[in-house]
Amino acid sequence: MALLLEVEFLAGFCAAATGPDNETPEWPIEGDRLFSALVASWGAHGCPEEEKRALCWLEGQPAPRVRASAASARSSERFYVPPNDARLDRGKKAADVFPALRKRQERRFAVARPEEPIVLYSWSREPEPELFAALDRLARDTVYLGASRSLVRCRFRLGAEEAGQTVARWVYPGRLDELVRRYRASSGAGDSGDLRGRRRSEREQRRHESLRPLPGVPVLDRGPSRVCADPPASVFSDRWLVLEHLDGEMPALLACALVARTIRDALLSGYRREGSGDRIPEVVSGHAPDGSPAREPHLAIVPLAFAGFPYADGRVLGYALVPPRASALLADETFRRVLRRLAPVDEERGHRVLTIATPSGTEAGAAFRVVFVPRLERGSRRSLDPELYTRPARRFASVTPVVLDRHLKKEGAERRAEIAELLASACERIGLPRPIAVESDRHSAIEGAPSVRIAGTPPWMRWRLPDELASRQLVHAVVEFREEVRGPVLLGAGRFCGLGLMRALP
Repeated sequence: MALLLEVEFLAGFCAAATGPDNETPEWPIEGDRLFSALVASWGAHGCPEEEKRALCWLEGQPAPRVRASAASARSSERFYVPPNDARLDRGKKAADVFPALRKRQERRFAVARPEEPIVLYSWSREPEPELFAALDRLARDTVYLGASRSLVRCRFRLGAEEAGQTVARWVYPGRLDELVRRYRASSGAGDSGDLRGRRRSEREQRRHESLRPLPGVPVLDRGPSRVCADPPASVFSDRWLVLEHLDGEMPALLACALVARTIRDALLSGYRREGSGDRIPEVVSGHAPDGSPAREPHLAIVPLAFAGFPYADGRVLGYALVPPRASALLADETFRRVLRRLAPVDEERGHRVLTIATPSGTEAGAAFRVVFVPRLERGSRRSLDPELYTRPARRFASVTPVVLDRHLKKEGAERRAEIAELLASACERIGLPRPIAVESDRHSAIEGAPSVRIAGTPPWMRWRLPDELASRQLVHAVVEFREEVRGPVLLGAGRFCGLGLMRALP
């Protein structure tokens, strides 16, 4: 019988990087990290001798085989964290110690999202019953692999040897003693070898291990990663700043382009109030310094409506600021000051509240208020989750109609082909591959999204467009790609003011 180790990632993801300073997720978990986790459980148990013998037996075995599904790299937010503590031999300054003064460095934490959350490791040899029982105790008390939020359920069992690839990194005889010595050196532990304090972080452990070559057989180099490459992505970022509707009369989705323009005007006024009216970034204004339209992608403002769910009615629940993917706008300090000025704290509610006065004389004429959500996350309702629009998918359907980039020239049956060509070109214009299929219609494939009305319908049933787009044709669309692409997908001439917003389909 073979020795099998079953590892289930309870949260459906694995938060671990291939190195301390990169953003490539590790999948599946390599053998050396797995062994270190079992050693940590041994330390938490008080270092019993029987479990030590079991670990020594395991480190002497050939590298196991691993059976794991494919995984995709999940997008992650930027975090700004302080660097490591200042070294004593270099002296310390106040800026190195006081939290408010310490520098912050940008970090992202790698996460792999597997198709199946269970990984199986197998060794060809079966241990003695006492050793097997000791290994199983260690496995059952191993609660995470990688980051502490990467929760796991582990157990050893006996069974037929599994087919699979050999892990790229495995340990060697003497590795357990080496980890104990490194722990004592880094933590100041005494000769008793007590490891009850748990292991240090993986990053700290790797830093200590890099100080000198390891004795014995070196840990094997990593083989090709099984984490799938990131799917193609549009020029728009998948990290949004969500503005959730608080109170007041929210204009209908039909007026989203006018509301989006009003929110943009509020941002521009905030720069002027901040004393930066002559230095408004092109990524915010959408215009070059000479007043001409920006050539590069800039900030888009999109509606978040109750759509795509049973009984959806299309009412707008909020808006989102969507910067270009290559932009650091949401981390820009001037932009943050502008938002703080525009959205003072409401002491009663404990939130920053942004008040928008929409243009008079239109359906968007009533003033309304939205809650400024200070984190890059969805609001309190599912419809406010950007993941609905940014997750990888092969098919996307429009929630708001696409404004075609030019006037149509064809008639009759040729017109549909012309529309399909314009929509395919719109996908390429935002950095996506050309779709393999494009369908257009007056009606949306998303439940609750309003249709495009034909001429002669009452004004209150028509989509309200800015003057420069008023004569363009609107269409709803479904686009299908050969492989998964990552949203957001914003198509057409109105993509920066909430039109052409596509939602991922199953």
